Amino acid sequence: MISTTTKKLLFIAILFIYQKTFAQQPPIYNDQVFKTNLFKKPVKDTSVVKKHFGRAAFELGLAEVIPWTYDRYVAQVDYAKISWKTVGHNIKPGSWSWDNDPFQTNQFGHPYHGSQFFNAFRTNGYSFWQSAQAAVVGSYLWETFAENQAPSPNDFVNTSFGGIVLGEMTYRLSNKIVNNNSRGFKRQVSEVMGFIVSPMNGLNRILDGKWGKVSGLAKRDSSKISAEFDIGLRKFNADESNLITSGRFGWYGHARFIYGTPYEDYDTPFSNITINAEFGQDDSTKVNVISVYGSLAGWEIKSTGRTQHLAILSANYDYIRNEAFFYGAQSVKMNLYSNYNISKKIKANTTLGAGPVILAAVPDPYLYKGRNYNYGPGFAINGGGGFNIANKFFYNFYYRGGWMKTLNGNESSYFLHTVSTEVSYAIVKDLLIAVEPGYFTLRGTYKDYPDVNRNYPYLRISTRYMVNL
Repeated sequence: MISTTTKKLLFIAILFIYQKTFAQQPPIYNDQVFKTNLFKKPVKDTSVVKKHFGRAAFELGLAEVIPWTYDRYVAQVDYAKISWKTVGHNIKPGSWSWDNDPFQTNQFGHPYHGSQFFNAFRTNGYSFWQSAQAAVVGSYLWETFAENQAPSPNDFVNTSFGGIVLGEMTYRLSNKIVNNNSRGFKRQVSEVMGFIVSPMNGLNRILDGKWGKVSGLAKRDSSKISAEFDIGLRKFNADESNLITSGRFGWYGHARFIYGTPYEDYDTPFSNITINAEFGQDDSTKVNVISVYGSLAGWEIKSTGRTQHLAILSANYDYIRNEAFFYGAQSVKMNLYSNYNISKKIKANTTLGAGPVILAAVPDPYLYKGRNYNYGPGFAINGGGGFNIANKFFYNFYYRGGWMKTLNGNESSYFLHTVSTEVSYAIVKDLLIAVEPGYFTLRGTYKDYPDVNRNYPYLRISTRYMVNL
């Protein structure tokens, strides 16, 4: 568990930089993806990166000790009052037990904490897969030694897997933000922003003497980044009545970042990342969506002058919370991406994905030990596509569905899905107006309670700005 104050501080830190639905959507590329019709084979980096094991281990320790010290001596929360007796109890395999912490703590606070364990090693010269082990070790140490509560399987999964996804994402973006060849005020701003995105990376830049130093020899991440920024109105229907005659409109903002493309360097983990974040006027929380898709490995299927097909294995993190619906999960999927160059002015794309949900948190109207959501594994599928006419008119559709069996909570199973479609038009280059109707569906089958069948329609209307960073 992490204290409410600590949780909010962590939440604000990452969202200082990243500010549409359930939750990952297929990347939709504009005309630039067709400028190269052949896959770009990854170029192996033969340079040797020095590893700092001692410093990495020390920084992992800092990521354990600093939050615990705050919780114990500043916030003075009960669960931080540890002793040799609590450690002895927690170290026993039979002591593990699911917890009932708030949704935001379990589904965001713990993954963000895990990203610090991951980056303690990632920013000290270790590879993605080596640093992933640090997230697992850090999670186990926190669960066993830093709390007097029993270690919980949900926290372990959220901190480990979620920490790996958020850790690599923040590590890459932090390096992308800082330009080692620039100087002056702009350089200092980029250093600070990079520090906020990945505190561990910023700390090690200071320790290595890289902060603010101009270095022509330092390589800068050359990956492309494109982004969409939406501002507009949205309406959720939380009581299933008619969307047109009920509910209310409220303002919202949406940001979407695409790092890299699936068609370049696809053998390297997280060479392609998609981030969605949504915030706005809401009864539950101002931050409604954080979702991260990261490629793990890719396989070329076919490439010609008019088509591109690629299979991508991805790791996914989803956090959704609004007044109508909430959901959190970590999953692994196999995705098939296809792009079609139909004519000079008409492009189309499709995506299809499926894979296991490692652990999901799904809302339960029947409280279980004071908790309003259930935990369990499952299986998810997604599909979608769209077309682009002369980079002026865009049409996209999405489907995401998932089945989950409750492992901890009221005995039940769930089927969730969302369907949406979007039409957008470019008023001028890179400035669009967009309309997106859609709906969520939650169906729960219970052993001891009446079944649940709920639909939540929504509507978004926005102005969008697209940019290549």
